[in-house]
Amino acid sequence: MDDRRKLVIALGAGALAAPFGVFAQQAGKVWRIGILSSSSGPTKFEEAFRDELRILGYIEGRNLSIEYRGSAGDDARLPELAAELVQLKVDVILTNSGLPPAAAKRATSTIPIVTAATADPVGQGLVASLARPGGNLTGLSMLSTDLTEKRVQMLREFVPKATRIAVLAMKGTSSTPPLLANMRTVAQKMDLTLIVQEVNEPEALPGAFAAMQSAGAQVLIVQQSPFTGANRKLILELAAKYRLPGMFDIRLFVDGGGLISYGPSLPDLFRRAAHYVDKIFKGAKPADLPVEQPTKFELFINRKTAKALGLTIPQSLLLSADEVIE
Repeated sequence: MDDRRKLVIALGAGALAAPFGVFAQQAGKVWRIGILSSSSGPTKFEEAFRDELRILGYIEGRNLSIEYRGSAGDDARLPELAAELVQLKVDVILTNSGLPPAAAKRATSTIPIVTAATADPVGQGLVASLARPGGNLTGLSMLSTDLTEKRVQMLREFVPKATRIAVLAMKGTSSTPPLLANMRTVAQKMDLTLIVQEVNEPEALPGAFAAMQSAGAQVLIVQQSPFTGANRKLILELAAKYRLPGMFDIRLFVDGGGLISYGPSLPDLFRRAAHYVDKIFKGAKPADLPVEQPTKFELFINRKTAKALGLTIPQSLLLSADEVIE
């Protein structure tokens, strides 16, 4: 059998085995995705992204290669890691929340960037507008700043007499100013006193919580960021020590002992990010792909923590909770 005939047979066999969607893409192309993250390794959210890519016909080792670069909480390394992905000439860069999107955007103005979960892409200067991003970055917004009033309302259902609310925010990240501006607006509207602590080092957390107590904080809102995620255990220990009912963005904090979380479903956002990547691989330009807002929100409550704080879970929250964790 000559080589040409062998090739035809091999291609035919591959066509039977491969998903149909693969052949809608460039024949023989191995797409390269760079993931830029503040984590130390792939998270379960990035696994959801990979799973959705497989459903779309992108198979690692066949027509897909993924390069992961994580700062392990040392965000000073992000520019260097972003530069590595640019040098590798990846076809698209996936980022999560916090500083990675800005680091990727500074590193390249030509490689498409998809952000899976950014708090406020317009406020952070990452896109011109949600409808028309205008550059090489698009993706999904967590709407974290726009959910502030809802989160404060839920906390006040737990503690109706609360008038002094503490905010633990990440110092030095571009998503913090719009969040705090929104918090001040909500506090003024609800006649609340705001107690703000901005930190970016674990060593500063005990002092921040002590300052909250000295200022008479009654409830706590924690900004979701790479820093708070990396120091989740310590933050929860301090919230318990100072008996501060805490509101968080994501379930991981409630699983660890936080009182309540309300926010977008992160696995859902990362799965939807895979569809952005698919569109870009098929020729779409990031500038023409509107930034999507979340469609699925989740409410989780920790019953044990509520009891430890001497709080009764309001019936309205019980009825709307996705899960009450025992």
